[in-house]
Amino acid sequence: MTTMNALEPTHEQLERFIASGDGPVHMLNLLKFRDRAEYQDGRDADVSGRDAYFRYGGPMIELVRKAGGDMVFSAEVDGLLIGDVPEMWDMVAIVTYPSAAVMAEITQSPEFREIAPHRKAGLAGQLLIPCRMPAQAS
Repeated sequence: MTTMNALEPTHEQLERFIASGDGPVHMLNLLKFRDRAEYQDGRDADVSGRDAYFRYGGPMIELVRKAGGDMVFSAEVDGLLIGDVPEMWDMVAIVTYPSAAVMAEITQSPEFREIAPHRKAGLAGQLLIPCRMPAQAS
């Protein structure tokens, strides 16, 4: 199995996610921070990637909450118990969105575009894994 961190979904991944249906989606975030922030305009070269990302993270959770979602869990990664990956992530988070469409709307908002440079400056890459509760059998 190949693992590839990225910063943005491919067009196909985004279309598949938006078409995945209604209802809540729990987004598992596996985050890998840069050692030093890398802002495209060259600012804040002395800021850690983690600190740059947190300039994004707090305001992003506020956007999610305004849209009816919430941060469910967040913690630093402590290692692997089972398996092996070429490089370990630094942090995990689970964020619940009311639907895939709501998440997509948030990421198209002017407020998101304003904070997004901090995310890109701070992250070396991430995996975003949408999760849904299974339908209850009747």
